[in-house]
Amino acid sequence: MDRAEAGRIPVIVGVGQVNDRAETGHAGLDSLELMLAAARAAGTDAGGDVLARVDWLGIVSQISFPAYGGQLVRLVSDGLGIRPEQARETPLPTGDSPLLLLHEAANAIGQGQAQVALITGGEALRTASRRAAEAAAAAGGAPARRGPLPASQPAVLETRHRYGLKTPSDVYPLFENAARAAYGQTLAEAQAETGRIWQAFSRVAAANEAAWLRKPHTAAEIMTPSPQNRPIAFPYSKLMVANAAVNQGAAIIVTSLAVAQAAGIPPDRLVFIGPGAAAHEDDNPLLRPHFDRSASMKISLEQTLALNRIAADDIDHVELYSCFPCVPKMARRILGLPDDRPLSVFGGLTFGGGPIGNYMTHAVASMVAALRRSGRHGLLFANGGFATHNHTILLTRSPQSAGIFPQAFDFQAEADRERGTVPVLDETYTGPAIIETYTVIHDRDGQPEFGVIIGRTPDGRRTIGRVPATDGITLHLLTSGEREPVGLAGFVSEDADGNRWQMAPPGV
Repeated sequence: MDRAEAGRIPVIVGVGQVNDRAETGHAGLDSLELMLAAARAAGTDAGGDVLARVDWLGIVSQISFPAYGGQLVRLVSDGLGIRPEQARETPLPTGDSPLLLLHEAANAIGQGQAQVALITGGEALRTASRRAAEAAAAAGGAPARRGPLPASQPAVLETRHRYGLKTPSDVYPLFENAARAAYGQTLAEAQAETGRIWQAFSRVAAANEAAWLRKPHTAAEIMTPSPQNRPIAFPYSKLMVANAAVNQGAAIIVTSLAVAQAAGIPPDRLVFIGPGAAAHEDDNPLLRPHFDRSASMKISLEQTLALNRIAADDIDHVELYSCFPCVPKMARRILGLPDDRPLSVFGGLTFGGGPIGNYMTHAVASMVAALRRSGRHGLLFANGGFATHNHTILLTRSPQSAGIFPQAFDFQAEADRERGTVPVLDETYTGPAIIETYTVIHDRDGQPEFGVIIGRTPDGRRTIGRVPATDGITLHLLTSGEREPVGLAGFVSEDADGNRWQMAPPGV
């Protein structure tokens, strides 16, 4: 292979991860400082002067320090003393952002437009919240509780907001409960599956120095509500959801194979990037044809395997995005992977850490470390928004040839053809309906606040209704596991707070 060809083959040469556990907000690193520390760690991992030669920069945006919004390209460049010819910060910190940037960096190298790319991100919600608490204490007051995280497209989702579906933890249970019924599982069986997957995540995190929570948990601990594992939104409890209260940063350095060889980086340190695929669903989670599956997720995963000419059985290491259990449950079924296999190399968003949009940068770094130790192929699947954005890519120890990149990774047309018809959402409907999916939102004391039911009308339209906390009978039916609520009949009526869902009498 000549140097010109090697100059168009992207390889990962350096990775870095940082956990900041300062006891006070004043001493804690902020998001920018985490990005810089992670980038320097990646530079050390790569060796030589690779970091100083960065000519392409991609930054995963952050939310913990709003003052940095739109300024991170300049601040990171200045902090590292680099002057990239191409640079951008993602507009939103969605879970697929790191793989999108990794793919764009590989394309830039494949086109000959870059030779050394840096991808970095960091979140410091722990620092931000502690600084707010310390400032409030100094002023003699109490800090305001941090509000819900911003939605990916807040302008389009007024209906769900009115019914209390505001944050990802409110919305993802809709997919979980629909999928459980579609899989033919009882509530106990579905929760046991979550327990097995999350137990494996906790064990991976316990063995990973880069993970945030390194105490292993049993499936029983994960499945059982307790003061330390309070219910969040049915059927999820605290140990089943992403842990955003972290200070974590990660970075990846991608170069051309020619740069890596000239820098004297040993071949056993190089990890090649293979082609991948991305597709998305509607930003509005209420405008999906199904809650138990995702056409874009399926296309993203299956096309990545096809593009790399491998089967799921060829994968040595896998990272399935795990903000909430429904996502890896859906993804593993598409791939045909068992639930007793570790589905993460980092530790999952509960135990590895859930730094908003930057989780997959940590996953890439951990995947590189795993492949340097053993195996040939590592599959990375990312999900962003409300099970909206799907991006999959392969990392491999198998040398790749020139010409793979640039690669068109947008497979939206294929996903759209497979998706099916979206039912009309009729918020004004009143009358009989069948439960399509549902959840019950809990307060910080673990008590039910209200339920939300998505239903289907006799003519196939989709409707929505709330269940007030005073309707204990319906809330018990939804959460007890005594009967499967999906498919049961009810009635939607209008009250002062919008639509209300009432269950049909037994036998109806």
